[in-house]
Amino acid sequence: MAKKAKGQGRARHRRAVVTARVETGEASLEPEREHPRAWSLLLDGAPQSHVDLDEPTRLVFAYQRTFGDVLDLAAPERAPLRVLHLGGGALTLARYAAATRPRSTQQVAEADGALVRFVREELPLPPEWRIRVRQGDAREVLGKVPDSWADVVLSDVFRGARTPAHLTTVEYLGEVRRVLREDGVFAANLADGPPGAYLRAQVATAAAVFGERCLVAPPAVLGGRRFGNGVLVASARRLPVEELGRRAARGEQQARLQHGAELDEFAGSAAPVTDARATPSPAPPEGVFA
Repeated sequence: MAKKAKGQGRARHRRAVVTARVETGEASLEPEREHPRAWSLLLDGAPQSHVDLDEPTRLVFAYQRTFGDVLDLAAPERAPLRVLHLGGGALTLARYAAATRPRSTQQVAEADGALVRFVREELPLPPEWRIRVRQGDAREVLGKVPDSWADVVLSDVFRGARTPAHLTTVEYLGEVRRVLREDGVFAANLADGPPGAYLRAQVATAAAVFGERCLVAPPAVLGGRRFGNGVLVASARRLPVEELGRRAARGEQQARLQHGAELDEFAGSAAPVTDARATPSPAPPEGVFA
């Protein structure tokens, strides 16, 4: 259960940190000073999500802003989408899609049931939003989704600040491709550091399943000089790389988009990852979240 001071309401009504012991560690919601109903979700001190209950379209984390751009460009403005979120966190992107695309139907896979209960208690969803949270491993939930169900699949799963090995493979992406519509779009939040081998392998893995791919990340991450996040976007159809690139460049982190021959050169000789040889994503260096 969440730890609350006597006489105080839920996190959305107050400005103190609220914590709970969940299945994957210690979860905490920390208030944002400048915005009265904005909160950051951390797990064991590692930032996971950010939510502004007054402005669900305000995406603070750079990778979440790129996810938002993918959702914005997946269909005409305000057209409803079917979205599958692999990884729940504070349900930031589900809230964003519900606010920007009314009548969207969304499913969220989250393995940590205690985390889901904590988030829904402290940061509840409006009842009219069509968001179904399914407790379970992301790949197991993915396997139960009907063929060609989703317009967009977003993958953002971390355990102990690392993406589990079974969510990094050709077989995993094959299941993602199965549940996407023919013109559907997949995006994954990837974290890597020097020398950048994990990102390169993930690009090669996506190339084995999807005809179109691009990668959005800060230049220092692309160059293998710094640990950080990148977003891999893939589809069977042509991606809106020009607009995605413009949005990335004007963001606070001024990320770069790689596509086509440049992305192939980035991947180099990296081989696709299979279930037989998969490993989790690299652990972040000590102090990176301090």
